[in-house]
Amino acid sequence: MNESETSFPAQTELMDQIVALRHQVFTLLLALVVISGTLTVYLYRQASVTSKDVAAIKPQATLIIKMFSENRAGMENFVNQLKAYGVMHPDFQPILKKYGLTPQPTTAPAAPKTKK
Repeated sequence: MNESETSFPAQTELMDQIVALRHQVFTLLLALVVISGTLTVYLYRQASVTSKDVAAIKPQATLIIKMFSENRAGMENFVNQLKAYGVMHPDFQPILKKYGLTPQPTTAPAAPKTKK
């Protein structure tokens, strides 16, 4: 037997496998293009819907922020009164701790040092 006679069927088999792999790679690339295109269209649609939602909500949010900034001093005063009440009534302390409103302990100012 000649070497070319034994290698011809092996070469044919290898060529068939290469052709099959090329078809598979082409199919996978085509599927990748379709999936990425679909994802791009979906994300573009979501971005446009979200921007419309933001535009619709923005006036309401601006009004709420304005009202909050106008009433901020009153809210801070109320919180400070709650903290003062918690200092006077120890049974109210767990409620303040639950909402993170622990009163700061009042410390006496440091006495100024005198020169000798």
